[in-house]
Formats: sequence, structure tokens, C-alpha cells
Amino acid sequence: MTIEAGKQTVNSTKPDESRSGLDPWTISELPSPPHTRGLNVLGSIGPGVILLALAIGSGEWLLGPEAFVTHGLALLWITVVAVGLQAVFNTELLRYTLYTGEPAMTGFMRTRPSASLWGWLYGILWFFQVGWPAWAGAAAAGIFLLFVGRLPGVGDANLTYLIGVGSFLACVPILVISSRVQRTLEVFSWIMIVFVLGGLLLLCLLFASPINWLGALFGLVGYDLELRAFSFVPKGADWFLLGAFAAYSGAGGVTNLMLTNWARDKGFGMGQVVGYIPAAIGGHRRKLAYAGSTFSITPKNMERWNGWWRIVRVDQYVVFFCGALLGMILPAILYTSFIVPGQASPGIGVAAELASALGDKYGLALAYIVAMLGAWILFKTQLVILEGTVRSVTDLLWSSSRRIREWRGGDARALYYGILTLTVVWGVVALRLTQPIILLQLGANMAGLVFVISSLQILHVNTTLLPPEIRPSLWRRGALVLMALFYGSFVLLWLIGGFLPDPVPAFSLNLSVAF
Repeated sequence: MTIEAGKQTVNSTKPDESRSGLDPWTISELPSPPHTRGLNVLGSIGPGVILLALAIGSGEWLLGPEAFVTHGLALLWITVVAVGLQAVFNTELLRYTLYTGEPAMTGFMRTRPSASLWGWLYGILWFFQVGWPAWAGAAAAGIFLLFVGRLPGVGDANLTYLIGVGSFLACVPILVISSRVQRTLEVFSWIMIVFVLGGLLLLCLLFASPINWLGALFGLVGYDLELRAFSFVPKGADWFLLGAFAAYSGAGGVTNLMLTNWARDKGFGMGQVVGYIPAAIGGHRRKLAYAGSTFSITPKNMERWNGWWRIVRVDQYVVFFCGALLGMILPAILYTSFIVPGQASPGIGVAAELASALGDKYGLALAYIVAMLGAWILFKTQLVILEGTVRSVTDLLWSSSRRIREWRGGDARALYYGILTLTVVWGVVALRLTQPIILLQLGANMAGLVFVISSLQILHVNTTLLPPEIRPSLWRRGALVLMALFYGSFVLLWLIGGFLPDPVPAFSLNLSVAF
């Protein structure tokens, strides 16, 4: 390519990946994948485990149950489609990281018009979706119930605020004392998955009604047993709730993008070459590259690539997809067995009512167990989201600013823990702003918008910046387009108030009136 500059002709040789302002990739050898025979595969996976632990949070414990109690178990078809599309989406995010060692967000910043524009856009979306410690605030209600024996009232606002702050601050030492933060999250996530899914399965087997098990089975294909008909869209649908439910079936929005930051630090593919962010205490100083490193397409490297791709498939299709489905189905069965439709309180009240209903029927001890389970689920979700947010912002700034990389002698830990400090200070303030459930629903609907944008953008990145030999197949490209249409439909219906625009629930119309 040539351009005219006065009377001179200047050759433009800038690589495609650096035309938005970031530094070009370097070239290295693709590391060999670990052995994955038998149970060895459990030590090779990891990012999907962390994402699954995050997925079993507000969507499965708060927004999902509220939707099922309100509209019925036939809504489980939304979860099947959402989690299936997210599993494909996640593998495409990981495809980029395997090849470059960079988080997917850095790949987005490598597209035109400029890295700074995409950085600012996703930074704003990140803030509106997860920039609030809503999960710690929601956990406060369960902790209050455990110690006081009742739901918090208006007069308990200060105490629940302090409990929420305490829950939020409890995340910090966990992120500081380990030698490798990603590994710490992985261990915590395995513990959560085993105990939470195991506990929910046991509760469902012991106490749930058989008709609800059957209703959930038919609900996976959108069939309503009570109506004896398919019911894909309930009458009088609350699109704000359904949009939030669809986005948080699985992980949701920017939380899916966090997956590639953990994959890089786990050492997936070229992530072993670029380094990781160690902990402040117990972690050795380690260089974190500001630009990715790719490999040449050779028979040896392609054999290694196929080995890494097998790990990705297990990580996403076996762990994330199956676990996320189970994580939504079990609470759906449990809630609809004990809470009468139309009599449930919205938001965090629906979780407390489950504990209360079980306690009334089977004893106070069971109520405490369920309340403790809910508080642990929400706390763990807050921990993963806090870490993922700080890590993602750190990577974004580290890749885009030479001045930041030179700060404190190029130690990424200083940037990571500086951002963590600012995030915690903001979180303490944000917990005072409004009810946690409002923040959760707003963030979940923002997640749908993130899916619309990022699914099309990873499609563009993987089909233009990656070599033809490792680009996604045609059916995968179609799945990414379908994902944008699926979530775009929910975003549109939320904005205009339904299939026929209704100014009462329409978010866009209400927003225009407010201004």
C-alpha cells in the first residue's frame, strides 16, 4: 500500500494488528500442552471453572428464581440457548488468547478506528455492568437473616450496609496473600462448585416436588406442563426481568470477557510466553508483556494447537456448559417447589423466602443452611467479579500506555493493586446509592448489550487478524451472529417495552422523560 505525501511516496508497512495504535506482536514457539489423559485433564482446565463459579451467582440465585416464580419453568429454554451460545462465544475468545497470549479485550483494541475508542467504550460498559458491589450488598441480607433470624427492615439499613461493606472488604485479603491470584480463584471455584451444586442437588432430591423435576425437564424445550402447551414468551412478560435473566443465564457480558485474562494467567497457549500478574504478598516479581506473542504455522505447532484446543473444549463444553445448566435448573426446581407464584417478593426477598419456607416446613436448621448457602454463593460471585474487573482494567491500561508500564519499574503488581484500592474505595461509597437488586438488574441488561457488540467483534478479530489455518469454522461464525441477534432481541424489547412498544415499562421512553 502507498500514500502520497507531497512529492514523496511512503510505503505503509505497519502490521494489521498495530494499526489501531498498539505495539505489534512478537514471534515465539507455541508451548506444548499438558497431558490430558484421564483425570489429568482436571489439572489442565481452570478458566471455565472460575467462570462457572461466577455464573452460579446472581442469575441462578436471584434473577433466575424470580423469573421462574413469576413466569414458570418453561423459561428454561432461554437458559439452554443462552448457555449454549455463550459456550461457543467463550471458545472464540479463548481462540484469540491461545494464539496471541493476549486477553480478548486487547484484541478488540487492535481493531479500527483506534485502541483508545474501544478502551473507553468497554470501560464504560464495564462500569455500568459490574462497577457496583451489588453481590456483597445482596449477600448482606442473607448474613443478616443468619444472625438476626428475620429479613432486614427499613430501620436496619445502616447495619445491612456495614455487613455489605464487610463482605466486600473480605475479598481483599484473599486477592493479596496468594502467590498466583488466578490459581487461588481456581481453588475457591472448585470448592464452591462441589459444595454448592452438591448441596442444591441434595436439597432438590430430598425436598423438591416430583412435578417440578418434570416441569424443569420439559421447560428445557419451552413446554409448560401447567398450560400443556409450548410457552416460549409468557403473557405480560416483564422484559426488564427477562432481559436480565437471559444475560445472566451463564456468566454474562463483561464477565465472559474476563475468561481470557484468567486463561492468560493460567498459561493457556501463548499465555505461557507473555507472563502473568503475581500477588502482592507471596508472589515473585514477574514480567508481564504489554504486547502478545504469536507462533508460526508449522506442523509441530499445529499439533500443539490441537492439543490446546482439546483442553478448551473440555473447559467450556463439559465444565462451563453442563455446570451452568445444572446451576440454573436446580435452583429453579427448588424455588418453584416452595414459593407460590404471585406471592414472592422481588429481588433478594425471593432468596430469603426460600430459606423461610424450608425452615417453616422442615425446621430452623435447614433455613440457616439455605441462607448460608445463598450468602456464600453471592460472596464468591463478588470475589470473582472484583478480581476480574481489576485484572481486566489492569491489562487494558498495561497494553495501551507506555508511561504506565514504566511506572514503578515495570512491575504490574503496583498497577493491579492500585486499581484494586480505588475499586474498593468506590465500592464502599456505591453500596449507599441504591438497593442491590436494582444494580443487579441494570447490570444484567447492560450485559446483553455487551454480548451484542462483543460477539460481532470477536468474529471480526478472529477472521481478520488470525491466520486462515486457525480461524473459526463457518458454523461457529453463524453461532456468533445468532448470539448477537438473540441478545439484541432482548435488549430491544427491554428498551421499547415489548413486542408492541409500551411507554410504561419501556426503558428508553422512561429515560427520555426523565431527561
